Amino acid sequence: MSDFSQRPDGQPDLDSPDPSRQKTASKGAPENEKIPLPSGPAPGCVFLVGAGPGDPRLLTLWAAEALKKADVVLYDYLVDPRVLELVPPGAERVSVGHHSVGHHWPQETINRYVLEAVAQGRTVVRLKSGDPVVFGRQADEAEVLRKAGARVVIIPGITAGLAVGALGEIPLTHAKFASAVALVTGQQSHGSHGEPLNYQSLASFPGTLVIYMGVRSAAVWATELMRHGKLADTPVVLVRRCGWPRQQTVFSTLGEIATVIESQGIKPPAVIVVGEAARHAPRQSWFVDRPLFGRCCVVTRPEHQADKIRDMLWNLGAEVLTQPAVEITPPPDWRDVDAAIAKRDAFDWLVFSSANGVRFFLERMEQLGQDARALGRAKIAAIGPGTAEELRRFRIRPDLVPPEYRAESLADTILSRGEGNRYLLIRASRGRPTLAETLSRAGADVQQVVAYINRDIEAPHPEIVARIREGSVDWMTVTSSSIARALVKLFGEDLRQVKLASISPITSSVLRELGFEPAVEAQVYTMAGIVNAICEYERRTNTNAS
Repeated sequence: MSDFSQRPDGQPDLDSPDPSRQKTASKGAPENEKIPLPSGPAPGCVFLVGAGPGDPRLLTLWAAEALKKADVVLYDYLVDPRVLELVPPGAERVSVGHHSVGHHWPQETINRYVLEAVAQGRTVVRLKSGDPVVFGRQADEAEVLRKAGARVVIIPGITAGLAVGALGEIPLTHAKFASAVALVTGQQSHGSHGEPLNYQSLASFPGTLVIYMGVRSAAVWATELMRHGKLADTPVVLVRRCGWPRQQTVFSTLGEIATVIESQGIKPPAVIVVGEAARHAPRQSWFVDRPLFGRCCVVTRPEHQADKIRDMLWNLGAEVLTQPAVEITPPPDWRDVDAAIAKRDAFDWLVFSSANGVRFFLERMEQLGQDARALGRAKIAAIGPGTAEELRRFRIRPDLVPPEYRAESLADTILSRGEGNRYLLIRASRGRPTLAETLSRAGADVQQVVAYINRDIEAPHPEIVARIREGSVDWMTVTSSSIARALVKLFGEDLRQVKLASISPITSSVLRELGFEPAVEAQVYTMAGIVNAICEYERRTNTNAS
C-alpha cells in the first residue's frame, strides 16, 4: 500500500472490477508460488505511477500522459476516481482493492496479472496513491517485472507526507526548529528484512518526523519516542485524508496523541507530523478554509457540459459528484437541419437558445464544408452569455444578447430592434415554446429547427442515491427546466434530502410546480451565478451559526 490519503466516505467507485474477476483474484495465489516468466523480453511496458494524495490536480503531467496511453490500469482503492477519467474509454480498469473495502489482490496476483498483460504487448499502468517509492512496494514490483523481461518506467508522485506540508500548512522545515525531515513508517512489514526502527535516533533527530501508517500503532511509537528522550509536550499534528474534500486536522502532543486517537475514534489513513515545526501550523489551513470545503455538491448537467461548474465548485473546496439528469445527442436525421442551412439567406435572424444548439448547428455546417462566412447577412442572437461564449468558440460574435437571460427577454429585445421579420430558431427537441409564440404573435415569420435531442436519463447512479439517503449530499444544481423535471423523475422524494440550487426564476417556477422549493436562485443566470448563490447561502449560514 502506498501512502495514506483516502477518498471521502461513500465516494462512489464507478470503476470497480468485474465481479467474477474480483472474486477469483481475491483468492490470490500461494505466497511461495513462482510466477511463470515469459521467455525473452516482454513486448509491453509497465508504468509504475504515483497518483499523489487525494485531489487529482496533484497528478503530474508525466503521470497523466502515461494514463492516456494505457491499455490496462491497475489502481489502488485510495486513487481518486476522477484520475481515471484520463484513461482511454476502451482500456481495462481494475481495482486491486484493499482489505478495508472487502476485497484485495495479493501482490503475487497483481504481479501475475501485469505480466500476462505485458506478454500480450499491452501498455500497463500500475497506479498507486502518493509516490510509488515511498512505502509503495515499488522495489518489489519492479524487481519481479524486470526479471520477467518487462520494460519498467517509474513516474514519481507527490507523497502524502510532503503534501501535508502545503495542504495542512505545516512547515515541515523551519529555519529555527527543523533543518531536516524524516519519513517514518509507523508499522513495519512482517516480512521486513531491514533493521527495526531506531527510536533513540528518531527521538534525537534534528527536525520533523512524518509518520505514515501510525494511527493504530500510536501508543507504541509515541511511548518509545518519549522513553528515548523526546519530550511529552512535543507538538503533533495529525492530518487525515490529506488532499480530500473532507481533510481533517487534529492538534495534540506526543504524550496525548494515542489517547486523542482512541477517544475521537480516528481511523487510518492519516499522516502524523511530530516536531517543533508543527507548532507553527494554523488551526485552519487555506485548503480547509475555502467557502465550500466539507460540502458535497451533485452536478446534473450533461457529461460534456459538466466540467465548467464542476471545476468552479471543486476550486472552492467542494466534493463534486456528477449525475447527468439529461443526455444530449444529435438528431436521428439531419435533413431538417441541412435544409435550414441551405436556405439560411432567407432569414434576417438566426436565434440560438442554448449553447448546445450552437454546437450542433455550426458543427453540422462544418461537416457540410461550410464555416461562419456562410451565415451571410443574417444577424445572430444568443439567449445568454453561455450561448454567446459558445458562438465565440466558432469565431462568431452575437449581434444581440438580452439583458435578462430568458426567452421572454430575448423575444422583446429582438422585436424592439425592428430589424427584419424572418427568424430561424435553432432549438432542442423539447423546451418552452415561449420564444416562438411571442415572435409569432408579433407577426413575425418564424421557423424552427431541432438541432439536437434532449432526453431524460432513465436511472440515477445507485451510489448517489445511497449518498443522498445517508445525508452526505448537501447541494444539487438545477440548471434548466428540463433538468428540473428530469431530477424529480430520477430521485422523487429523495430530492427533499438535498438543497436545490436553481439557475433562474423559470427553473425555480418549474421546481415549485413539481412541489420542490429551491434553497437558492442565481441572481445572474449563469454557471458562475449558481455557484455564487450557493456560496452566499453557506456564508450566511456560517455567520448565523457563529
